[in-house]
Amino acid sequence: MADVGVYNFSEDFKVTEDVKRDFEEHGFVILKGLLDKEEVSLIESAIKGPGFTENIYGDQEYGKKTDKVLWKHPGNDITGMLARSEKVAGITEQLLGGEVYHYHTKLMMKEGGRGARHVWHQDYGYWYWNGCLFPDMLTVFIPLDYCRKENSCLQLLRGSHKCGRIEHKPIGEQNGCDVDRVKEIMEVCPHQFMEMDPGDAIFFHCNIIHSSSDNDSDKRRWAFLTAFNKATNNPTKEHHHPQYTPLEKVPNSAIKTCKNFTDMTGKIFVDPARDLTYKGNFMNLNQS
Repeated sequence: MADVGVYNFSEDFKVTEDVKRDFEEHGFVILKGLLDKEEVSLIESAIKGPGFTENIYGDQEYGKKTDKVLWKHPGNDITGMLARSEKVAGITEQLLGGEVYHYHTKLMMKEGGRGARHVWHQDYGYWYWNGCLFPDMLTVFIPLDYCRKENSCLQLLRGSHKCGRIEHKPIGEQNGCDVDRVKEIMEVCPHQFMEMDPGDAIFFHCNIIHSSSDNDSDKRRWAFLTAFNKATNNPTKEHHHPQYTPLEKVPNSAIKTCKNFTDMTGKIFVDPARDLTYKGNFMNLNQS
């Protein structure tokens, strides 16, 4: 992985003009060591509890399956403290230039040997159809395992967010960017494998084109992803992600001091069978 846009996190980390410039130029920044080993361990302990495991679902895609858990609001448990922390939500506000709210958090649990690929896509390729009028959104991807090529690390096309929203089409069992357009963009936007360690974080723009492969290795690849939307970009449609809901940020220390690992009050887990827009307003539009 090229070292562009890569910074070491510390408690006195600031989003400087250089950091902001890298985000705007490349479509992402990586903060090495955003979570320390204790914080990674605490988050993993929480997500192995019944509050999360009973909400696991999996989409069968290309003959494989990735286990997922998705929720709408951060809540007051330890995972909510992570999403609401200054080093996640606060840095996001600095990168996007204004107040943000929690659009959703999800766990992506690609087990070794069966985790499914995700075709080239943009998050805004889906969120556009949810009534988000502007691409003032980003995702914070935090691996809980070593992410390498062999176990399906994140891949992206550096700088591809500048291409704007690309038309998405059904590709097998998923929706993804127009394949021919992606091939052309690959000629000018470097294809990078984002190999990261547990606790690192990548903050990436909602229009950056990204993908991941099948996990054919014997190593799992779990990741914690929180998506944010600017408060000024309130979706015009009700859907399975929330409209503007004020976010109360907490200090970074709240991750370690939080003792709530079991009370899921207020999170509202998404159930694909119940949440009719889960497959996306894009899909609903094309099926109507």
